Amino acid sequence: MSEAYFRVESGALGLQENFLSLDDILMSHEKLPVHTEIPMPRLGAFFLERSGGADTDNAIPQVSILAWPGAKRLQLPGSKLEFPLWLAKGLYDNKRRILSVELPKIYQEGWRTVFSADANVVDLHKMGPHFYGFGSQLLHFDNPENVDISQSLLQTFIGRFRRIMDCSQNAYNEDTSALVARLDEMERSLFQTGQKGLNDFQCWEKGQASQITASNLIQNYKKRKFTDMED
Repeated sequence: MSEAYFRVESGALGLQENFLSLDDILMSHEKLPVHTEIPMPRLGAFFLERSGGADTDNAIPQVSILAWPGAKRLQLPGSKLEFPLWLAKGLYDNKRRILSVELPKIYQEGWRTVFSADANVVDLHKMGPHFYGFGSQLLHFDNPENVDISQSLLQTFIGRFRRIMDCSQNAYNEDTSALVARLDEMERSLFQTGQKGLNDFQCWEKGQASQITASNLIQNYKKRKFTDMED
């Protein structure tokens, strides 16, 4: 039976996402903590809780304080919000300073230490189903930890890759749901590729790889023809 949807490869590990990829569309909607640096008129109703007390014009305000009585107000970074990745990338600008991005916890130094110790013990799907793609997109933002993040992503992938492929090649006709449940979406794709390669090899060994079968189009045509004859 032919597939109704042909999977489009993700482009999240490159410069831009592939907007024809369902994985990239889902990944670009993951939330990213940001701090607003300027007021954003008429957006408070969308991004702030109504009980939080946005300004009357529905603007996301800046936070300001008085250093001492009678002094001018000091403008501090504004409200802390969670924007989807696609919106944060669109608003981020080094020159205008519209917003600043805060690293999600899983990409901060504490978790990078855990990954460097033993990346295989972490449930990546629970922490972030698009761990590698989302982390790669974080490199678009100007952050002094970008080099460390990129190295952590690479070393984490290297550390987990061998176990993923070993399991995919040694789990023929076995229940792998417990293992797959802990994998990032890209790792799941690699695991499925390994399983498919193993299944294709088993079919080749049994002499089933070269069998000629009728196409679905011919089979459906015969069914319709028999139906017409019965009528």
